[in-house]
Amino acid sequence: MYLDAQMTSSNANPKRTPANAGQRPAERSPGHGAAQSRGIRLQKVLAAAGLGSRRQCEELIVTGRVEVDRKVVMELGVRVDPQRQEIRVDGVPLRLPRLVYYLLNKPPGVVCTTRDPAGRPRVTDLVPSKGERLFSVGRLDLHSQGLIILTNDGQLANLLAHPRYGVPKTYRALVAGCPEAEALKKLLRGVHLAEGVARAERVTVKSRHKQSTILEIVLREGKNREVRRLLARIGHKVMRLTRIAIGPIRLGKLQPGQWRRLTAEEVAALRRSARNT
Repeated sequence: MYLDAQMTSSNANPKRTPANAGQRPAERSPGHGAAQSRGIRLQKVLAAAGLGSRRQCEELIVTGRVEVDRKVVMELGVRVDPQRQEIRVDGVPLRLPRLVYYLLNKPPGVVCTTRDPAGRPRVTDLVPSKGERLFSVGRLDLHSQGLIILTNDGQLANLLAHPRYGVPKTYRALVAGCPEAEALKKLLRGVHLAEGVARAERVTVKSRHKQSTILEIVLREGKNREVRRLLARIGHKVMRLTRIAIGPIRLGKLQPGQWRRLTAEEVAALRRSARNT
């Protein structure tokens, strides 16, 4: 059975001039507009380039040591496109790290955070990083498994993870019991969570068993533990949850713990999926 919105059957150089001097507030940030809204925070770019912690990079900015397109930027929160804009620190062009893109099948019991006080295994421990600061795209909770993209391309990570861009994420869920059609329709209409109404874009029943059902669910927003919470609201506990796709990229035959590099064509397809939604 296949359900969607139509209910058919079947996710400090003082000589330099500050960029905001004499400008109205709406004109202050480099790349203002669509490019600005899709960019990366300048301090994150500096930190990813190895210039220090986020706090140290913020200090570089507010003390007037950073230029974007030959204009001093002293405001925190400015967003930039490091691939298209020239960034200098103390007059020296910023050397960007080589961009890497990994597709990983996250096993259960592995966390998506970069630091874990409990010392549990992290997704970044499972790929051959060479000191790059990797972003985890589309986090999964401790007990979930499946497709994770790891990259040091902060702009792409933001495009794929931010609810504003609505990149679809597809999950395979083994749930207790056999949800009725009316219960599944509630997922499409939307259910109330603490953050507001959440809804699935598409729900497909893949198979039914005596005491369980396998569902395929597509989401676009990506709230915390959203699949588990949605299904709990209609009375069905998730017993196993696997993400099988982000946009056009599918998990394929990768086994838990295995990884591969994304091709240039796959990276381009991910960018298109964010810009076309």
